[in-house]
Amino acid sequence: MSVPPKRRLKHWGWGYEDSESSREETLQAAAAIRSHLGFGEGEVESPVALADIGLPEARLAPPAGLAPICRTDPYERASHALGKSYCDVVRGFRGRFDHPPDVVAHPRDEGEIAAVLEWCESAGADAIPFGGGTSVVGGVEPRGERPAVTIDLRALDLVLEVDRVSRSARIQAGATGPGLEEQLRPHGLTLRHFPQSFEYSTLGGWLATRAGGHFATGPTHIDDLVESVRAICPRGAWESRRLPASGAGPSPDRLLIGSEGILGVITEAWVRVQARPGFRASVGVGFHSFEAGAEAARTLGQSGLQPSNCRLLDPGEAAVTGAGADGRALLLIGFESSDHPLDAWLARALECCADHGGSPTGEPALRTSTDTGSASGKPEGAWRNAFLRAPYLRDTMVAAGILSETFETATTWDRLPGLVRDVREAAVAALAEVCEAGVVTCRLTHVYPDGAAPYFTVLAPARRGAECEQWQAVKEAASEAIASAGGTITHHHAVGRDHRSAYDRQRPELFAAALRAAKRELDPAGILNPGVLIDP
Repeated sequence: MSVPPKRRLKHWGWGYEDSESSREETLQAAAAIRSHLGFGEGEVESPVALADIGLPEARLAPPAGLAPICRTDPYERASHALGKSYCDVVRGFRGRFDHPPDVVAHPRDEGEIAAVLEWCESAGADAIPFGGGTSVVGGVEPRGERPAVTIDLRALDLVLEVDRVSRSARIQAGATGPGLEEQLRPHGLTLRHFPQSFEYSTLGGWLATRAGGHFATGPTHIDDLVESVRAICPRGAWESRRLPASGAGPSPDRLLIGSEGILGVITEAWVRVQARPGFRASVGVGFHSFEAGAEAARTLGQSGLQPSNCRLLDPGEAAVTGAGADGRALLLIGFESSDHPLDAWLARALECCADHGGSPTGEPALRTSTDTGSASGKPEGAWRNAFLRAPYLRDTMVAAGILSETFETATTWDRLPGLVRDVREAAVAALAEVCEAGVVTCRLTHVYPDGAAPYFTVLAPARRGAECEQWQAVKEAASEAIASAGGTITHHHAVGRDHRSAYDRQRPELFAAALRAAKRELDPAGILNPGVLIDP
């Protein structure tokens, strides 16, 4: 019996090669997007085929002992050269892979990881840990200054142990979101961490970047789900003791979580898992203004109700995604539980919204695990579908000549109105200057008792060949406005190389010095992902 071929991810955009749209499908989708947005013109382009891409010659070859796990073919090098930001997709679409890795290693265990790191150090090569390659901030791109070896962790993809008593699991770093959930499902458990990149990103990537899931409150950041972390550093193994909590000095886990691959290669972690939810409740609530909706979101965030979803869309975001077209801001509220029905929680949330002028856009959806229906026809379902489709649609937007990108931040409630206003104005002004048109929408993705995370989407006509310069101008204007308004340069997208200058301004300099000292101890040759977080 023949073995079916393994599916390959596209070398330039989002998703698998075998699911890429045909030329006719792309033309139809591009026409629909242009009509919906009201801009975009010219020829709908096609991506440069892999066979037509000329990559720079590899500058080193693996030693004989590592050759079986190393690849240097064009697909491997191109598909590991870029992340998935708008500019990454544009460059990949056009066949511009200026600094691909020279070698891609696929280690199968920690011994092979250690051997690859030893080889990189002796060869004077950069070593770049790689999970799903979904970074949108330049976190996995080689610098090009010296040879680079990308270390792809996806062969380490198992749930190794499940502790049902403590409700935790030991999972390898290369496990993707669907892969680890499939392995937890027979135990009736879930990690309950669902970033937009869930389909392709990995546990190790989530840990390295302090990823946030789409749940609005409660445990939503990967930080909240970690019991212990294990990593292989150039100077040995790093593993913290598995504990529910500890007051024994600064946490070793906290140094690895968010380290973005500069201190070690994360190989596995014990994480907190949960019983799969059996009860769900959701509703959409309309408000006459984004500001009124934000006040309702603040009330919910401070109420102790802990909604799983409390996502506020401004009227533009609601309209673009098809979640609402009545000119009102839309607050999407959801609850879930493995233990009890949620009618009372949803009723109280609606009372809180009514206090701020909110009214339901339809009947609440109350579902159990035995229900076959869904909320797909309701505003919350429409927005969720648009949210999941967005990375795929962006590939089509690049072909159609439409700039499509996002940026996010977080700030305290007292600063939120001014930050949203100032950042929106700065982005709109930059768009008018460099694109002559476009829209900026905003939503709140996460709600805390003391603040929220505004997430902005930019859509504009692109100038072919100058897309990255256009976006950079908008991004710089928005980033300056965020800093001036007291926000963070990133809430859950990580720092990478794209946010380095803003991160340098945001962090205390003494902390940077301490981080450099830690890197010198763990990675004295400076081979691990240089240029991220600190200078080599």
